[in-house]
Amino acid sequence: MNKIGASLLVLATLGVAACESPQQRINDKENMLAAAGFKVVPANTPARQAALKQLPPNRFSREVRGDRVFYIYPDPTVCGCLYVGNQNAFGTYRAAVFAKNLADEQAMTANEMSMDWGPWGGYPMAWYY
Repeated sequence: MNKIGASLLVLATLGVAACESPQQRINDKENMLAAAGFKVVPANTPARQAALKQLPPNRFSREVRGDRVFYIYPDPTVCGCLYVGNQNAFGTYRAAVFAKNLADEQAMTANEMSMDWGPWGGYPMAWYY
């Protein structure tokens, strides 16, 4: 991909990302977490609420207990809960994020190719020749 095509792709990505509110991005992420197999643990006691406040909000933490690995995603704003998953759930989540990013990129590329370039000669590369 040339520099102009890459620049247009970055601008299109930023334009799409700007349309989503932070709340919407968190909701989308939490839907993907639940679909990947993460369990929701509500912070429904004072001790759990205090522990929730100690974790970095909306960021993954890795915890090892014996020979088991857990991934924790705290959400103090939307649900006031923790999403807890094992290595398989985290791997499924990462694969879903990769697939979503790839689909978004392909949609942006298709949109870029269908744009009317007007005086630039149609296809973005035509004016190089």
